[in-house]
Amino acid sequence: MPGLLGKKIGMTSVFSADGKNIPCTVIEVGPCVVTQVKTVENDGYEALQLGFQEQKEKHLTQPELGHFKKAGVTPKRHLAEFQGFEGEYKLGDTLTVELFSDNDFVDIVGTSKGKGYQGVVKRHGFGGVGQATHGQHNRLRAPGSVGACSYPAKVFKGMRMAGQTGNERVTVQNLKVVKVIPEHNVMMIKGSIPGCKGSIVLIEK
Repeated sequence: MPGLLGKKIGMTSVFSADGKNIPCTVIEVGPCVVTQVKTVENDGYEALQLGFQEQKEKHLTQPELGHFKKAGVTPKRHLAEFQGFEGEYKLGDTLTVELFSDNDFVDIVGTSKGKGYQGVVKRHGFGGVGQATHGQHNRLRAPGSVGACSYPAKVFKGMRMAGQTGNERVTVQNLKVVKVIPEHNVMMIKGSIPGCKGSIVLIEK
C-alpha cells in the first residue's frame, strides 16, 4: 500500500459540521524523499524507499552515507518501504501530505508504549481467580494453573503469563482522515494511534 512516514504530535478534538466533538490525533506527515526505487528486474518486486527527518552525517556509517549520496539526497534518520504507488518516481523526488485527502481511510503502524514487566491482569485482561475470603489472601490477581503435572508435564508454548508488556509493533486499521493541512505538513486522524508523542509512525492508504 502507498504511504508516508510521520511523527505523532499529540491529540486534540474538532467539531464536525453537525456539531459533534471528534477526538483526533495530530500527525506531522513528511515531507518524505525517495531514497531508492526498487524494481522487479533488480529486486524482484516494486517499491519505493522513503526517507524522513534530517540526520547528521557523523551519526551514519560509510555504507549508509554511500546509499544517500547515490540517491543524491541529504542523510535521513528514518527509512521505510511502501508498495503500490501510482506513477513514476525518481531518486530525490519529494512526497508530501497531499498524498492523502479529507475523508480517506488509512492504516497506522506504530510502536506501542512500553509498560515494563506486568502481571496477567494488566497484560492479558485476566479477571483474577478465587474469592477474597475463606482464608486466601494473596491469589486475587494470580494466573492460576498453567498446565497439568502428570501429562503433558510441561507448559505449552504461547501460554499467557506475566512478562514484558507493550513496546511492540501495532497496526490500527481503517482510521478516518478528518483534515489535511498541507501548508503545515499536518494530518488529523479520528481516534487514537499507538505510540507516545514524538514517535515515528507509518501511514498507509
